[in-house]
Amino acid sequence: MTESWRERALAVMPVGSSTNSKAPSLLPEEPEVIVRGRGCRVWDDRGREFIDFRCALGPITLGYADPRVDDAIRRQLDDGILFGHPHPLETTTAELFCSMVPGAEAARFLKTGGEALAAVIRIARAHTGRDRVVQIGYNGWLNSLAAGARVLPGAVSDSIPGVPAALAALHHAVDWDDRETLDGLFAEHGSEIALILVAADYPSIPASAGFYAYLRELADRHGALLAYDEMVTGFRVALGGMAEFTGVLPDLAVHGKGVANGMPLSVYSGRRDVLGVLDRGEVVVTSTYGGETLSLAAASATMTILRDEDVPARLRSSGERMQAGLNALFEDAGVALRLEGHPTCPQFVGDGALIDAFLRASFAHGVSFYRVVYVNAAHTADDLDEALRRAAAAVEDIA
Repeated sequence: MTESWRERALAVMPVGSSTNSKAPSLLPEEPEVIVRGRGCRVWDDRGREFIDFRCALGPITLGYADPRVDDAIRRQLDDGILFGHPHPLETTTAELFCSMVPGAEAARFLKTGGEALAAVIRIARAHTGRDRVVQIGYNGWLNSLAAGARVLPGAVSDSIPGVPAALAALHHAVDWDDRETLDGLFAEHGSEIALILVAADYPSIPASAGFYAYLRELADRHGALLAYDEMVTGFRVALGGMAEFTGVLPDLAVHGKGVANGMPLSVYSGRRDVLGVLDRGEVVVTSTYGGETLSLAAASATMTILRDEDVPARLRSSGERMQAGLNALFEDAGVALRLEGHPTCPQFVGDGALIDAFLRASFAHGVSFYRVVYVNAAHTADDLDEALRRAAAAVEDIA
């Protein structure tokens, strides 16, 4: 009997994937591995085709194997990947990013969201001379340091094995829009809090402006900094992310998933005076691969397309079509599920077992969903209609 990819992976790799959320849990309907993607479709090792709404968990905004991005990567590949001095792309990509993102007076690059968030936390502590950090939402595995923090986007842990208690005590996890807890926390520790770090709650994004304005006022009143985790929302809910969507500017921000159409790159940005701790050598944040040119070439091409073609508007339109279509299917069949939130990244809401049953049935009918539904610019109206027809069959299976 041939050993499966899942069995082979588990034999040599904890969890069976380097990304926890990608490890398949709904076999055999769910693909064990994906071997190819094009536009809005992916194929597994068995040759099965899926209309894809996982989009690599968010980074694929333009579509898989977008030829314009791939061409930019190939052109740069001919000249080299990494050097012992900065490449011009490091500056020009930062210039482009800062021209597009409100509040980004300066920017630097790393590879992953987690390390960029860790950089922002260190910078905020150095700038303010304070130690405590308030965390709202999922801020990456490196920074899930408080008891009660989200250790994954959908998972909360009351204990954090591997995190010293003294460190965990400086990190405070607060639920979305829990103003009573925030007011109490600042009343007790306001002069010690360096940073409020907030990642948007996906179902709550449409009504989030008031909460962001409250966080801005709270931080200003107590001399703390405000940072946005824009890993999912940046270049998706709006070109300028939550800063543009809410009209409330942060002091610092982290972007990643929407920047380079799948190439590994994260950006930490913000006020020039706050980032000045790096210029002065008070804080060292550095990485050999921060200026790797293939990702920068991909980012420059991707951001230019996002801007010039108003891709966020297209994502919103496609997302609205899927959100309304799926919710109509659930309602008509009497299935207690809803897709709630901003249409570019809405989240399934309902009983976890029922969500899993729908995802499993969708895989069986050739649609790859995640608990957050991501559209990309390659989804055409025909693709969306076909996906809804397949989803209707999945709803019928579970109803």
